[in-house]
Amino acid sequence: MFAIRFCAACVIIAAFGALLMQSPLTPLRLKNKADKRLRAGHSWIYSNEIDVEQTPLAQYQPGQQVLLESAQGKAMGIAYINPHSLICARLVSRDVKYPLDKSLLVHRLNIALALRERFSASRCYRLVYGDSDGLSGLVVDRFGDIAVVQIATAGMEAVKQQIVEALVQVLKPKGVLVKNDSRIRQSEGLEDYVEVAYGEVPEIVDLQENGVAFQVPVYEGQKTGWFYDHRASRLRLKDYVKDKKVLDVFSYVGGWGVQAASFGASSVLCIDSSGMALDFVERNARLNDVAAKVGTMQGSAFDAMKQLHSEGERYDVVIMDPPAFIPRRKDARKGEQAYRRVNELAMRLLAKDAVLVSASCSMHLERQKLGDILRVASRHLDRNLQILEQGGQAFDHPVHPAIPETDYLKAIFSRLTPAY
Repeated sequence: MFAIRFCAACVIIAAFGALLMQSPLTPLRLKNKADKRLRAGHSWIYSNEIDVEQTPLAQYQPGQQVLLESAQGKAMGIAYINPHSLICARLVSRDVKYPLDKSLLVHRLNIALALRERFSASRCYRLVYGDSDGLSGLVVDRFGDIAVVQIATAGMEAVKQQIVEALVQVLKPKGVLVKNDSRIRQSEGLEDYVEVAYGEVPEIVDLQENGVAFQVPVYEGQKTGWFYDHRASRLRLKDYVKDKKVLDVFSYVGGWGVQAASFGASSVLCIDSSGMALDFVERNARLNDVAAKVGTMQGSAFDAMKQLHSEGERYDVVIMDPPAFIPRRKDARKGEQAYRRVNELAMRLLAKDAVLVSASCSMHLERQKLGDILRVASRHLDRNLQILEQGGQAFDHPVHPAIPETDYLKAIFSRLTPAY
């Protein structure tokens, strides 16, 4: 059994949110011309866009729902606010008749579910992808009869109970786990906690992706326990790994590596710093009857690749899917250097006529920049680079065309050739 830790501050925010829903909404006034981006479809309001003379930020509580007004006093919709955050408010409804409550949540969840059910029969997908599904600050991953929720903002925290009730109504799950341990919560003034909010949630849940079975640790694993975002790119491995020797770096529980083995790779080596993650690699390999082809190596990806190179190991396909090296824009230079280092090390491990799959989940690293990093690394090794294809987010991570931050995922399939 897992201990459930309740967040006292979050309980206060939720109670405050319930009280606010019974009262008229307090206006939040924008500065002149600060509504242009919102009218174009964006949903974020920054603190420097607020007319603090007309509507001082000190009067608002984190998570409070407000009536958003233009500089001329025209109602633009309903938002929730956190006066202590750089993203000061987030628009949740453009119609002032519909606040963020259970009714609106059920409506948005049904719209999100219709998209996922159209393209997936497995009931394993990201059900809610924040702004792209009209629910800024909320992520819900579905594992069949289990839903795992992550709340990133005070506004969503204030309606947590309504979120759970809406999920129960729409999905009729066996259990809902609220896994609130993401780094962004700190910037919102929210504490971390994990709790079973409905029913029963086992320590390990089952899922299927691209016809391959997995078991993942939803309590102790990274994020919600799984990363659905690279689903489409992992499926593309089918055309690259048949009878090939594969290296999966930053493997986590084997999303790439076990699928490569299941798609016909002759051998797969998974590298990760987490012993628990590698235990699940082995577990998932056995689950798919490919244990004989899948090996593991624990340690730093940088050190492990250097060791493999010194031992003369070479691979037909190297998969490089690191964590976000650029979590904030100010980390761009350092993060780009890290991306170049790991990809250059990966290139040194490529056999003749081999393929490198280089991925990035860093929102602040543009696709073109990742391509430039690969080009520079290949030229440093006196090799030529051919980009074969590029992958991104699948249907359960739809991109909001007015919010470029929702388009974050990249996967570049490339080939290195001699320079002559």
